[in-house]
Amino acid sequence: MKQYICIDIGGTSIKYGIIQEDAAFLVTGEMPTEAMQYGGPGIMKKAVKIIEDYLVDYSPAGICISTAGMVDCEEGRITHSAPLIPEYTGTEIKKTLEEKFHLPCEVENDVNCAGLAENFAGASRGSKISLCLTIGTGIGGAIVMDDQVFHGFSGSGCEIGYMHLPGGEFQDMGASSILVKKTAEYKNLNPDSIDGRYVFEHAKQGDADCIRAIDEMVDVLGMGIANICYVINPEVVVLGGGIMAQKEYLYDRIRNSLDKYLIPSVASHTRLAFAENKNQAGMLGAFYHFRGRHS
Repeated sequence: MKQYICIDIGGTSIKYGIIQEDAAFLVTGEMPTEAMQYGGPGIMKKAVKIIEDYLVDYSPAGICISTAGMVDCEEGRITHSAPLIPEYTGTEIKKTLEEKFHLPCEVENDVNCAGLAENFAGASRGSKISLCLTIGTGIGGAIVMDDQVFHGFSGSGCEIGYMHLPGGEFQDMGASSILVKKTAEYKNLNPDSIDGRYVFEHAKQGDADCIRAIDEMVDVLGMGIANICYVINPEVVVLGGGIMAQKEYLYDRIRNSLDKYLIPSVASHTRLAFAENKNQAGMLGAFYHFRGRHS
């Protein structure tokens, strides 16, 4: 059975592993990205070391990369990266790794990988068209239609975080990082002294400030998701990212907000679900992306 190296490059951590062609992981690992310290060049050094170490014990048939940033999938190049990862824009991941290791390499954006993972082995499996959102420090989106990621004309399809809503951009109003900032503002606290867990724990105990911040975030999410649904009419909307650990608390609230902004005929045909693949989503999706390009 063929094996592949999977690497998921995030702003905080790099996850990696060996996956078989039946999508079962043999081994996995994780290391800090140290993005601000070493930037794009440092990330490439880490990726090379991961691959070199795996080649000692394995004979992989390819390299599957999931990464933060906007990606030109044909060239396997980073076309745009946020300041979170300095000196990453322009990085030729595919070319660099293929020339060094003489193995086929495919590169895809991490949110698109999450969408593919859910499409083939998660909450949206079997659907014709799905929308996957990752809600964390920012908000990312992926559209998967007939088992293929929709990239748009120039590769920036579904960059929904930049979508404008009353009050600002979607990611500046609906991300979990904003939830913490708002709660700190309402309670006159240092934002660094609390986190998302604090907000939800206190909301469940009846804290009015925490409940207000969550309600405001949920309303923004409902509005933003509804706007996208009016355009693409997905069969299922899958929510992922760190804040979705609060599924029990959030599901009904987000569903109600979505229904508030969708007309009934659309709402009744739009299923809401939570991501199932969690920490392995990026690596798993990178494998499915690779498989799709080499089938």
